[in-house]
Amino acid sequence: MTSLKPYKLAALVSGRGSNLQAIIDSIERKELDAHLSIVISNIKDAPALVRAEKHGIETIFIDPTRYSNRKSYDQALIDKLKVAAIDLICLAGYMRILGEEFIFNFSRKIINIHPSLLPAFPGLNAQKQAIEYGVKFSGCTVHFVDAGVDSGPIILQTAVPVYDNDCEESLSERILKQEHYLYPKAIAMIIENKLSLDGRTVTYNKATHQKL
Repeated sequence: MTSLKPYKLAALVSGRGSNLQAIIDSIERKELDAHLSIVISNIKDAPALVRAEKHGIETIFIDPTRYSNRKSYDQALIDKLKVAAIDLICLAGYMRILGEEFIFNFSRKIINIHPSLLPAFPGLNAQKQAIEYGVKFSGCTVHFVDAGVDSGPIILQTAVPVYDNDCEESLSERILKQEHYLYPKAIAMIIENKLSLDGRTVTYNKATHQKL
């Protein structure tokens, strides 16, 4: 059932934007009952901005060099998102750490996808970390964002096997395919109120749990 008021998404991006494209595609296929209102980047020529523009989505570049510190940059970001009345902020390859003030302003309204089975291998180069550690499974995790690095409550996870002949690139490619499926699925669950958050524990309603 389509809501009377569009559920408004924003995406923060820094790179090529393949997860952004997965969100856009899911909206256009009517799999997500949402409107991607704005895409914001800290990188002027980020390919993700080009992707958004091709679909008629508003894009904004906020230049970090114009701000004396992270707090003032984050405030500019807060202002843009509040004017747009955003319901959910999706980090899609956003390569800046968000400050506590930003997270406070959008508590439980920021999600991220990370290429590992958190809490294992947070931070950069997660696929390389997985291979070097010798795990047999890695994967991807959609989680709420808190003040830590990839430490927020976990929404959904998918496991991906690590093969003996894997390199960082081959593992990354297989994980990325799962990210493109998992991220829109998690967003849909939030939009449709199919989960709840108690402390750092995410729980699903009974009907949702049976379908997972």
